[in-house]
This record gives sequence, structure tokens and C-alpha cells, in this order.
Amino acid sequence: MVTVFMEVIMMMEEMKNLFGLALPTILTGLLLYGRSAISMLFMGHLGKLELAGGSLSIGFANITGYSILSGLSSGLEPISSQAYGARRWKLIGLAFQRTAAILTTAATTISLLWLHSGHILQLCGQDPDIAAVASTYLLFSIPVLFLQSFITPLKIYLRTQNITAPLTIAAALALALHAPVNYLLVNLLGLGMRGIALATFVSDANFLITLLVYLGFTGLHRKTWPGWSISRCFTDWRPILKLALPSCISVCLEWWWYELMIVFSGLLSNAPDAVAAMGILIQTTSLVYIFPSALGLAVSTRVGNELGAGRPDRARTATSVALFVAAATGAAASAFTISARHVWGRAFTADNSVIALTAAAMPVLGLCELGNCPQTTGCGALRGSARPSLGANINLGAFYGVGMPVAMLMGFVMDMGLLGLWLGLVAAQGTCALLMLYVLIRTDWCLEAKRARELTGAGGEEEEGGGDHDHDHDVDDHEEDDSSVDITTSLLDTGGGGMGKEETVALISVKILE
Repeated sequence: MVTVFMEVIMMMEEMKNLFGLALPTILTGLLLYGRSAISMLFMGHLGKLELAGGSLSIGFANITGYSILSGLSSGLEPISSQAYGARRWKLIGLAFQRTAAILTTAATTISLLWLHSGHILQLCGQDPDIAAVASTYLLFSIPVLFLQSFITPLKIYLRTQNITAPLTIAAALALALHAPVNYLLVNLLGLGMRGIALATFVSDANFLITLLVYLGFTGLHRKTWPGWSISRCFTDWRPILKLALPSCISVCLEWWWYELMIVFSGLLSNAPDAVAAMGILIQTTSLVYIFPSALGLAVSTRVGNELGAGRPDRARTATSVALFVAAATGAAASAFTISARHVWGRAFTADNSVIALTAAAMPVLGLCELGNCPQTTGCGALRGSARPSLGANINLGAFYGVGMPVAMLMGFVMDMGLLGLWLGLVAAQGTCALLMLYVLIRTDWCLEAKRARELTGAGGEEEEGGGDHDHDHDVDDHEEDDSSVDITTSLLDTGGGGMGKEETVALISVKILE
């Protein structure tokens, strides 16, 4: 009876910790979502050619740039969160520096591709005028790519230490200044697409400077910062890349699916209506995605911290509680999409055909969320336990081994159109969620705690600020002191100016409104 009571108490504490991590992340995500919408609205008012070129450039940037940087940066997450739990403070800062160096190297290669994007797009059969607009936008977005090489790992560096205030402040300031900067560059100076790209750069620079100034004044970085070392930044990449490459594959596989959904909808017999409805639907799922994404980031931090601290029971509890909350979130999202199906489309367009298609597919979108929320949360638990290869294999099998064939069969062979494409996504998300649950249920958390000790080198002397702990023991045997992990706040792992799924579909929504 006492054991059951203690389990309940632990679960309640864990739920409090998770909400403390996830809620600030959700708030910041909504702020950044609003900033992206501002960029899309300015783009939509430039004209049809600019809108088409912007849509093309964002898709190209997502596939060749931002998805890769986002995926590669994920290698930092388990190292940083587990090192924080193990109180290996300087390892956190060093891992950040090496990740930033890796992303900068990747951004250099990607920028060369973007410099020739106009020719590449024309070789792919795109209209020359549209390709020219897209190329201009990508050219002026190259500085954003390099800023993201620092912003993306900096967010992880802070979040895994449970620091939320800097990012929240930076996101709010970026949102407040983004519209005036766009108006100045686009409307007053007449820079057009160049102005929107430069406004994103200014916004990202503002975001990064705000973070650095905050850290400089508060000194929050001092415990974990080993000082800049160029020689150390560009050596010993293998441990990070071993985690980063599978994470990159996993992120890209899921991210690219949504880009392909838009392409496939353009191949249907009712292509104009299908593309418009697809834009509304992906806009909806991207907005909903903020919630399970925040939960996934929270559980990643919790699992990584607890495994690094040698507390596998708490890592298991964090995962169980997060999956329960994810299931409830999925049910709420499903109920929302079903109940709002007849009115939601009217917020984006007055076209009755598009509204009807949207209403028909909204319940299927709700079914997707029943799988999407648990699988996104499960991915977070896998990241926190440094098992990105499992996530990559699951995403590959679920999205492209199951979901893609089902989407092609139902969408084209069975002539179900847009509804068939979304049923393919239901199959993918459902399969992914079931496989994630299977892997997590069979996880040996004590073994994962030992792996965390090996990853962070926590078996040796601890750095200043930590106590002496035996990480082979679990919760009851683990000595608690003032430097133990105190999970009270979190930091959003979205932000900066890289245009992701949300920005892409926001642009499509602007096109519908136009």
C-alpha cells in the first residue's frame, strides 16, 4: 500500500515537472508561430509570382537546409541533458561548441547549393520566373542559415539545463519587432522578397543577441562554459555525429513527408482545390503539433537528466506520465478537429469546394493526432536516452514502408483523392506510435542509465559543483544534494528564423486567402 502511494506521489510530481517544462515551450512556440505568420502575410501581399516563388523557396529551404540543421543539432540533446544530470558541467558547453561547428560546416555546404538554386529549380522543371524569385529569396536567406547554426544548438544547450527565461524574452522581442522591420524593408524601402528575407535575418540576429546579452548579464552560462577553443571545436566530432546522423535522418524523414503531401495533392484530378485544402489541413496539424512537440522536448530533458543522474526509475516514470498526457492531448486534438470540421475551413477561404474537402478530411486528421501525439512524445524519450537510430528506423518503416504505399493506394489507385492521402498518414502515425510504445515498454532503464554514464564519462571525478554519487544506484540509493537536478523550467526547441512546416503551411494559407 505504501509502495503504491509513493508511486502515485512520484507520478504527480513528475506531471508537475512535465507541465512546468512544456507550458513555457508551448507559449514560446505560439509566439514564434505568430512571427512566421507575419512573414507569410507580407509575402502574400507582394503578388502571385512572389507568393509562388516564396512557396517554392521555403520548400527548397526546408528540404535542403533547415531540416538538416535541425536533425544534426539533435545529437547534442542526449549528451547535454545526460551531462547535466551527471553534473558534468563543462561537457555541456564543449558539446555545444562542437555542435555549432558541425552545423556551421553543414551550412557552408548548403549555402553553396542555395547559390545555384535557380539553375537547380529550373532543371527540376520549375517555371523560370518563379525559380528566379525563389533563388533571390534563398540567396538573401543564406545569412539566416548561418545564424541558425548557432541558434539551434544554443536553444538545446539552454533547454537541457532547464533555463526558459532567455528564450521566452527573445521570442517575445523578436515578435514585437518583426512586423515593423518587415514594413520598413518591404513597404518603405521597396525591397520585396529580399526585404522579407533580410527581415528574417534581422529578427534572428535580434533573437541571438538577446539570448547572449541575457546570459552575459546573468552569468547563467558560467558553470557550464569551458571557454572558446577553436581546436577543440573541430575535433572529436564522432560521439556527436554518432547521435546526430540518425537523428537527422529521423527528422528529415518525417519533415519531408509533409512536403511530399503537398506535391501529391497537386497530382490529383482536382488539384487546385486539393492543394488549397491540403494547405489548410497541414496548417491545422502544424498548429496542433506545437503541443506534443513541447511534451516531447520536456520528456527528452527529463529522461536525459534522470538517466545522467543515475535514476532509471524516475526516467521510466517520466516516460510513462508523458505518454499518458500525450494520449490525452491526442484525444483532445481529435475531438477539436471533428467538432470544428464544418467551420474551420471558413477561417481560411470562402471557396465552398475547398471548405467541403477540408470538412471531409478533418476527422481523418483527428485520427492522425491520436497517433501523432504519442509518437512525437515517444521520439522525445528516445532522444533523451540517446537512441536516435531506433527513432530513425521506426520513422523510415512507418512513414515510407507503411504510410506511403497506403497513401498511394488509397489516394490514386482507389481514387479516394485527398482523403486517401490523409488515410496514408493515419497508417504511418498509427504504426509509428505502436512501434514507439513497443520499444519503450521493453526498455531496460537500468541499462540506459549505465549507457548514460558511459556517454558522459560520469564514472570519474565530478566537476566542481557536483557531489559524490553512485550512479549505479536508483532513486532510493541516490544521494540528493543542492546540486541535484531541479526540474522547474524549460526552453523551447523551436525558434530563430528557420522556416519549417509551420511557415510552409502559413504561406499556403496566405495563398488561399489571396
